[in-house]
Amino acid sequence: MSVFADLLSTVFERRYSGAKVSDNRPLEEVVNDLLGSRGEVSGMSLARQILDRYAKFGDAEKLDFFRHLLDHMGIDPERVRETLAAYDAHPDKASYRAFLSAAEPSRQELARRLNQVPGATARLVSMRADLLRLARETPALAPIDLDFRHLFQSWFNRGFLVLRPVNWDSPATVLEKIIAYEAVHAIDSWDDLRRRLQPADRRCFAFFHPSMPDEPLIFVEVALTKGIPGSIQNVLSESRRIIDASDADTAVFYSISNCQVGLAGISFGNSLIKTVVADLTRGLPNLQTFVTLSPIPGLGAWLRETGHAAPIEPEMLRRLTARYLLTAKRSDGMPRDPVARFHLGNGAQVEAVHARADTSPKGMSQSMGAMVNYRYDIAKISQNHERFADKHQIAVSADVRQLAKQAVTKKSEA
Repeated sequence: MSVFADLLSTVFERRYSGAKVSDNRPLEEVVNDLLGSRGEVSGMSLARQILDRYAKFGDAEKLDFFRHLLDHMGIDPERVRETLAAYDAHPDKASYRAFLSAAEPSRQELARRLNQVPGATARLVSMRADLLRLARETPALAPIDLDFRHLFQSWFNRGFLVLRPVNWDSPATVLEKIIAYEAVHAIDSWDDLRRRLQPADRRCFAFFHPSMPDEPLIFVEVALTKGIPGSIQNVLSESRRIIDASDADTAVFYSISNCQVGLAGISFGNSLIKTVVADLTRGLPNLQTFVTLSPIPGLGAWLRETGHAAPIEPEMLRRLTARYLLTAKRSDGMPRDPVARFHLGNGAQVEAVHARADTSPKGMSQSMGAMVNYRYDIAKISQNHERFADKHQIAVSADVRQLAKQAVTKKSEA
């Protein structure tokens, strides 16, 4: 895929290399010219110029650019009302087209035209990362983000994504990004990466987009084991016993990392897990159990809020962890824990909780060392998802339910 993408990029680069011109006009004028351009070559040249100039901007200039998009490239409410009334009175193709044109901000069309340039998709993803960062201090920019998200949900639709295994023979550029993007259990060295990719009982899969062939969008690291592990130390141990993949009965998703800040809110995880399960099942029919070994990032704060200070005896920590996962909710009724929301929303069930499962400084800080297995039972995923989506009903094993009943908190729960 990468070779083919590079070939296409080279063809386009050569075709349009002669269209580069120097233009010192204000960027807003160039943007307006691009939106009014009818020619393919001139449009490509203008789009490239806008992207190149944006890439050199500091934050102040980027903020001015986004404010221009907000103030001058939105919708005209009066025109929207008029075209909607016209469509309501005479619902035909022409009136509907007029309404759609009025209801779409011109900055969406600008993004589409910018995306004509080879390599522009990655640059637009980076542009949204800038927008998200700047919007933290300037919340008024939020409507622009909704436009980016609307476009990206189409451009990064599952049908366009390619699942590729990542192994020790993958290109070094991809391996370097796996190290850099790992967000759950830091990869400390190339030897550490080798231990996660090369052994027969380890797998890694990533989603890629044809327009960003060397940039993983999201990846999952998988351990093939006998039985369900209850400790990340054992999974990542340098001295663990390597087993043959055909002897494993369990696939453990122990790290899932989103890679692109500019694609925040564009969901890949659900599709990734289901696709990887299908891929592993085809190659290793002996696998019967699919689980995660997941962090519990909100547990530590909840324990402190409910009056439980470290150290906590392991069995009591397991009980409190179960109680947290099943009862700690946000105001909208959804689980408080973000990782729980992700996996339960994907149709998993809370399978088991473990104390002393992550004794790293990060693990002790965020959850006093506790971790959880979420189980993906292929026969129940759809049912679990529907119940969670409709009623916020949490699928849970009998063991974890019993642990939650045995928990005793010292203060009212948050």
